[in-house]
Amino acid sequence: MKKTRLEAFSDGVIAIIITIMVLEFKVPHTNDIEALLPLVPKFISYLLSFIYIGIYWNNHHHMMHMAKSVNGMSLWANLNLLFWLSLIPFATAWMGENNFTKWPVALYGFVLFMNAVAYSLLFKQLTKPHHQNNELQAAVGDGKKERLSLILYVVAIAAAFLYTWISLGIFIIVAAIWFIPDNRIEKTLDE
Repeated sequence: MKKTRLEAFSDGVIAIIITIMVLEFKVPHTNDIEALLPLVPKFISYLLSFIYIGIYWNNHHHMMHMAKSVNGMSLWANLNLLFWLSLIPFATAWMGENNFTKWPVALYGFVLFMNAVAYSLLFKQLTKPHHQNNELQAAVGDGKKERLSLILYVVAIAAAFLYTWISLGIFIIVAAIWFIPDNRIEKTLDE
């Protein structure tokens, strides 16, 4: 089965997710700079989530570029990823609205964890032996980066109940790990 519809649908859903997140910002009713101060936690949450969604879009693009085919299970695995991505705006808004308190930060971490799991499931589905996506499997290799991210998310969720800024620091570290497009795939494409 061709992958073009899966790519187009995913791009559209991700664009809507980003749009929904920015709509959470309400314009202040006064024109002084102090009116923006209450928006700082919301902006930080938005910025972090925008980066995460950008990372997923970028890596999804690279993964789908390498994939030669998809099947019905790949479509369901992709929908699973889109489901978890679609929860990012809710978790982002709750976290920003409540100034990074423990339960919103823990939920945000859980949503990020489930996104990572869903992305891994999509990758595993695309690289099953019956697919012709052997280059994709070879490009990504042993998945150390993926496993490290999952471990860090679990630590961040637990840390949210102790000190939420540790969790936020971990979220930033994981984003930094993935910020550059997956060079394992780019190296394979350049060969």
